[in-house]
This record gives sequence, structure tokens and C-alpha cells, in this order.
Amino acid sequence: MSEFRIHHDVNELLSLLRVHGGDGAEVYIDLLQKNRTPYVTTTVSAHSAKVKIAEFSRTPEDFLKKYDELKSKNTRNLDPLVYLLSKLTEDRETLQYLQQNAKERAELAAATVGSSATSISVPAAASKISMQELEELRKQLGSVATGSTLQQSLELKRKMLRDKQNKNNSGQHLPVFPAWVYERPALIGDFLIGSGVSTDTALPIGTLPLASQESAVVEDLLYVLVGVDGRHVTAQPLAGRQSRTFLVDPNLDLSIRELVNRILPVAASYSTVTRFIEEKSSFEYGQVNHALAAAMRTLVKEHLILVSQLEQLHRQGLLSLQKLWFYIQPAMRTMDILASLATSVDKGECLGGSTLSLLHDRSFSYTGDSQAQELCLYLTKAASAPYFEVLEKWIYRGIIHDPYSEFMVEEHELRKERIQEDYNDKYWDQRYTIVQPQIPSFLQKMADKILSTGKYLNVVRECGHDVTCPVAKEIIYTLKERAYVEQIEKAFNYASKVLLDFLMEEKELVAHLRSIKRYFLMDQGDFFVHFMDLTEEELRKPVEDITPPRLEALLELALRMSTANTDPFKDDLKIDLMPHDLITQLLRVLAIETKQEKAMAQADPTELTLSGLEAFSFDYIVKWPLSLIINRKALTRYQMLFRHMFYCKHVERQLCSVWISNKTAKQHSLHSAKWFAGAFTLRQRMLNFVQNIQYYMMFEVMEPTWHILEKNLKSASNIDDVLGHHTGFLDTCLKDCMLTNPELLKVFSKLMSVCVMFTNCMQKFTQSMKLDSELGGQTLEHGTIPGLPAGAEERVRKELTRKHLVEHADATQLVSGFEATINKFDKNFSAHLLDLLARLSIYSTSDCEHGMASVISRLDFNGFYTERLERLSAERSQKVVPQVPVPRGPPVPAPRVAVTAQ
Repeated sequence: MSEFRIHHDVNELLSLLRVHGGDGAEVYIDLLQKNRTPYVTTTVSAHSAKVKIAEFSRTPEDFLKKYDELKSKNTRNLDPLVYLLSKLTEDRETLQYLQQNAKERAELAAATVGSSATSISVPAAASKISMQELEELRKQLGSVATGSTLQQSLELKRKMLRDKQNKNNSGQHLPVFPAWVYERPALIGDFLIGSGVSTDTALPIGTLPLASQESAVVEDLLYVLVGVDGRHVTAQPLAGRQSRTFLVDPNLDLSIRELVNRILPVAASYSTVTRFIEEKSSFEYGQVNHALAAAMRTLVKEHLILVSQLEQLHRQGLLSLQKLWFYIQPAMRTMDILASLATSVDKGECLGGSTLSLLHDRSFSYTGDSQAQELCLYLTKAASAPYFEVLEKWIYRGIIHDPYSEFMVEEHELRKERIQEDYNDKYWDQRYTIVQPQIPSFLQKMADKILSTGKYLNVVRECGHDVTCPVAKEIIYTLKERAYVEQIEKAFNYASKVLLDFLMEEKELVAHLRSIKRYFLMDQGDFFVHFMDLTEEELRKPVEDITPPRLEALLELALRMSTANTDPFKDDLKIDLMPHDLITQLLRVLAIETKQEKAMAQADPTELTLSGLEAFSFDYIVKWPLSLIINRKALTRYQMLFRHMFYCKHVERQLCSVWISNKTAKQHSLHSAKWFAGAFTLRQRMLNFVQNIQYYMMFEVMEPTWHILEKNLKSASNIDDVLGHHTGFLDTCLKDCMLTNPELLKVFSKLMSVCVMFTNCMQKFTQSMKLDSELGGQTLEHGTIPGLPAGAEERVRKELTRKHLVEHADATQLVSGFEATINKFDKNFSAHLLDLLARLSIYSTSDCEHGMASVISRLDFNGFYTERLERLSAERSQKVVPQVPVPRGPPVPAPRVAVTAQ
């Protein structure tokens, strides 16, 4: 059972029991997942479980009757359910809870009915009817409706099947029989009620000699055996779908009447089989039932030949009632089996694969009875022929031709173009799906391979290549499953190889993935330097002010100027300005298929105006069939990784630009600005943090994981393996880059925000310094001192500029308090970084995310932050217990991996 099915069943059970609060569904889901086993109930355990429940039940007859009814309908998973119920009978605690729960729900329902009854005034009845009169009226209505009800129900069933099949066939209406076929009962071949042959003798048959009675009864029986009423043996009207009954003349001799009653079950079975053949021959019941009806018609024809031979003997005066009883014995067994099968198919409303499952199970149940098993094998082989034709087309050519919706694979109308557009599109999973009731029990184990085989070939066909399996052979039903299992395995291996070679060689899947890695995972260094230099000014603007064509032109220029110009797929790279920032996008993705999805979809894109840097992302044009692998879901994961790293790269560039601008400040001796050294230190710590984080993501997460992906792609045997490896690669990158953990991502985004605000503050200060320097230079130029040599004049100009800057820096410090600002930046950055390190430490130990331990060792290469964390924990412990001083030894340093600072 899949994890999704467990989630659904647990939630459904809790809602049925009206259980609210408590531990919640997650606790039970985890418990079931840990304790599930591939348990298969056997016939012995199911039988013992049935006996146990019957002993426990207050009404064992009703339970056994219901079990037999469901068993006759070939209900799936009936035995596992009975086994589960038998286990519940042994668990007294669960039984008490269920009884109490049923009582509470009954009281709640009664209270609801009572409240509704009090709010609605019911008018008093003008007259009352007694229970006896009501029962008599019901019987009268039932007897009136019996004749037409069966015909109406059959017509309604045919109409429902027609509507379903026409819907699945996209408006292509299937053929139907004309109405007169159903309106003329004489065409059916069954008994015509109400038109029996009237007797032409005035003498009762009981007054005739025994030999005359026997001869008359033999003649009647020969008629009855082919569905025609006799003079002394007549068929009774049918009540629903019950077996046919007969009325025998009570004046017959007792011995003759007894022998007649023994022969009549053959006629009842013939009537059942004939009605089944006529009903299932309608187009609406599908080709499998058509084939089954045709095979039964062949056997019925043999029965009619036997009756005609018996009639010949009767005319010769050589057929007595005893001989008729003797000759009819083989036919009695055959007709009984056919009637039993017909009744089971009718009760279970079986179509297609479910009919084959019933026939297969019945063949196995007749093990030991060679005649009955041979008969069932004949019927199953005949009925499976059209099903196997559909199967052969599917696994050998990737085509589904299933006009009556009988096959185990169902096709849905989905456009393959949406797989590139819609994140939540599930083309590969939902274009072709398994229909569980239509899987024959003998193909249950191979269902997934059958689905995959046809899907693989279908993809190649949709690309314009006609494929036909070279190892195609006709599949014939047999009790030995190995025969068609081998054929399906060969077809699966061929289809896997064809599609894999098509994607890898002709469509160059690995080359496309490398191209995506080059841009989305920032593997092309010189391209990004050119691109960010060209677009830096444009991306600083708000999203509304950015012109995408200009960005596209700059992207084209950067591609042509860098080594990316040699990439054959560079023209597939496009610009995409997202409506959300990275965190919002991540939360929207995590909310898919949850209760929050609608709320997230209706929310505004963002409350704040996004800058181009926050909204910028790449997009990639992927054509069919590569879009099966690089679909919108995969591209969204690539985009989240790119936006994360692109913003880190932007922050690094900002810090580097601050470092460059600070070089000019070092030329002047700003003695009064003591806080400037602290700003330099903070900038270097921020730069160290950003560079180490980038190194970790690129060289310790993405690069090793990419090598594993390439290795796995070389050893992949089918497209599902490729999909799994690619999805696993992206999921690992997202998890190790802290993008699947909202808590870590929020702390990281706060750190980035602090770095960006710090760089903005420093750039404003540097710009004011440059402006004052220019003003001082202009003042000096206007006020040149005559008579001084050129070198002396230059020295004087620099000295005046330095004095002007010193005065300006002092004024700025006094007015705006830059020292306090830098200290605040330092405090915020340190606090968030310590928080991040603490969380990373917890996740690396509790969740076994050992890769994150290298981030800690890189950021804390000299133990600086470890000491601060120990100091903070010591201060917190002292605040909690201030009155009890505890002697402490020297702190034991935490084990660290020595890593050289970058």
C-alpha cells in the first residue's frame, strides 16, 4: 500500500468515526508505515477468520449470507478484510472503543434529528394506515412491478454503460442494437411466459397408464430442455435474477414426478445461460463478455444437438425416462457450471478484466475436477482473446484500442504541452493510469510493467517514430503464468531500451542537463561575471520598471562574449521575472496538494515591491519528449537553487565593491573615525560567511551530487530510473542547500538582508566621501597658491583634501551616529549567525544531515563562534539560577574539523 493511500485511509477512518483532537492522523500514519508487512492472506486463514466472526456475531446466518454474496461477486480484498475483522474481535479495548463511539454517534444523530423535528412543524395526517395494510400494499406493488422491473433495470444498465463508453471515446458513438431486438422475446430462445401450450386432452394425465405418462413427460422434457413450455411441465415467471422454477402437473405418478424434478435443473441452467448469452451479446457489455457469450453459445449448441439426438430416439420409441436421465448426466454438469459462471458475472457486474479474474479464480477452484477445470479453461481462453489483443497492441506498439473500457490501462485526455507550463501537471503519471478492477488476477504482478511498457513505446510514437517490438508473439491464456510473464518481460526490456536510447542519443538528454547545470547551478563562471556586470544597473530597479527585452539583449550579449558561446543549447536559455521572492515561492511549492494551497494561490504576490535582483531567474525551453524529464516541476527546483545562489553571488559582489571603495578611505588618516576599523572587520566577516556558504553549496553539495547523477544515468535501464535519479539529485541539492527547511532559510535570509543593508550603508557613506573629495578638489583648484612649485602644490592639495574629509567624517559621526549603526549591524549579524550555527548543529546531529557539519567547521574554523556560543549558554544558565553558584572547570571545546580559512 502506498504512503498516499495510507494517508487517505487513515483520514477517512477518523472522519467516519468523527474523531477530533487527540494525537492526530500523523501518529497513526507513522505507526502503520513502520509496522506494515507484505502480508497476503491465504485461503486457510480466511476460512478460519470467517468461522471466528460467525461465532462472535449475533446473527451468524446474515454474516455468512453476506460473505457468500460478496464472494460470488468476486469482490477484491474480501479475505484480507475478513481477516482484519477477525483480529478486531480479539482486541477487547478496540471493541469497547468502537461500541462507545457508535453509541456517541447514535446519540449525536438522534439529537440532530430531534432538533430538526422541533424546528419543523409536521401537519397531522388525515388518515392512518395500519402495518398490515402497508405490507399488503407493498406486496401488490411488488407483484405489479415484477414483470417490467427486470427489463427496465437492464435497459438502465445498458444506458449507463453506453454513456460511460461514449465519454471515454471522445464523442465517437459505439454501435447499439435496434430496440426491436429487446422488444421481441421470441428471439431470445428462453421460455415465453403467458403463451404456454394448452392441453388438448380432456383426461387428466394421472388417469393414463404409466407407460403413456412416461412417454408424454419425455416429450415435454425434450421441449423444456430447449426453452419451450410443455403440456405438463411449464416454466414459472422470473422473480428478479433468481433461477428459473417449473410447475409439474401434480396428477403425474409420484415416481415419474420425482425423476422429472431431478432433470429439471438442467432446463433451469439452460434458461439462465440463454438469458446471459442474449444479455451479454449487447455491444455495451464489452468484447470480453461478447467472447464469453460466444463460447457459451458454442456449448449450448452442443446441448441442442444432444437434445435433437434424444428426440430422434424418442421418435423411434427407444427413449425412456430412465435413459433420458442417463444421457443427460454429462450435460447436467456442464450446464450447471455455465449457469454458475453466468450468475457470478451477473452479480458482480463484471466487465473486461474483472470477468477474466472471475474465470481464472474459478478455474483454480476446480483443481481436482479435470472436466470442470477443462471447461473453465476453454471459456477463459476464449474470453481472454480480445483482452490479449488489446494487451498485445499496448506492449508491442504502444497503442490503446479499448472502445468498451475493459483494459487495465486507461487513457486520459492530457496535453503534453502543459508539462512545460504547469508545475502541478502530472502528464507522465496521469496520461495513462492503471484501473485496478480491470486487472486480471493472473496479470496483477505484472500490471506496473505493462503500464510502463506501453508508456515508453507511446512516447516514441508521439515523436513520429513507428515502433514494433521485434520479439512480439501471440499471448495465449494458460494456467502457467510464466508463459506470458516472459513475453511481457521481453517487451518491457525492448521498450525501455528504445526510449532510453532515443532520449540519450537522439535527443541528447545528458547534454541538455549539462547545459542547464552550466546556467542554473552557476557552473559557467565567466558568463556570470559578464552578465552581472552588464545587468547590475538594470536589476537594481523595481520589477515594474524593468524592460524584459533589454534584459534578453544583455543576456544574449553575455552569452556571446563568454565561453558559453560554444554551448549548442544556449538559445534555449530565457529570462524570467518571478512575481514572488524565493521564500514565498518555496512556501507555495510546499503548500501544493495541502489545505493551504488555495489560500496561498489567492494571496497577493507580495506586500513589498520586489527589486529585479529578488525577482530575477532564468527559464529554459524544453521540447517534447525531454519535457518528461525536465518538466516544470524540475525547472522550478532548478530556479529555486539558482535564485538562492544568484542572490548570494550578488551579496558577495556588493561586499567586494565595499572593500574596493574602502581602499580609498585607507588613503586618508581618519583618526577621529575609530568605528571605521570595526566596519572593515564586519565586512570581512560577512564576506567570509558568504564565500564559505557559496563554496559549500557549489563544491560540497552540487558538484558531488552531479557526479553521482551522471554515474547513475549511465547505468539506468529505463526512463523511470532516469526520472528517479534526476528528481533525487534535485531533492538532495535543495535539502543540503537548506531550501527545504523554512526555519534555516528564514535565518539565512535575515543574514543576507543584514549584509545587503550594511553594504548600502557603507556605499552611502563612501559616496558622500567622494562627493566631499570632489568639492574639496574644486575649492583647491579655484584657490591655487601662486609661486609654489608643481610638486608642492600637489602636496598642499592632498593635505587640504585630507583635512576636509577628516572634518566631514567627524561631522557625520556626530550627526548620524555611524558608530552606533555599525555596532548594531555587528550585533544583528552575530546573533543571526550564531542562531544559524546552533540550528545547523542540531540538524546535523538529530537528523543525520552530516553534510551540514562541514558548513559549521568552515564558518567556525578558528573556534571564535564556539566560544561565543559557550559564553551565551553560560550567561543564560546564570540568569536562570543566579543564587546557586556552581564551580566550573575549564570549558571543554567541542570537536571541530580544522578547515583553512578562505
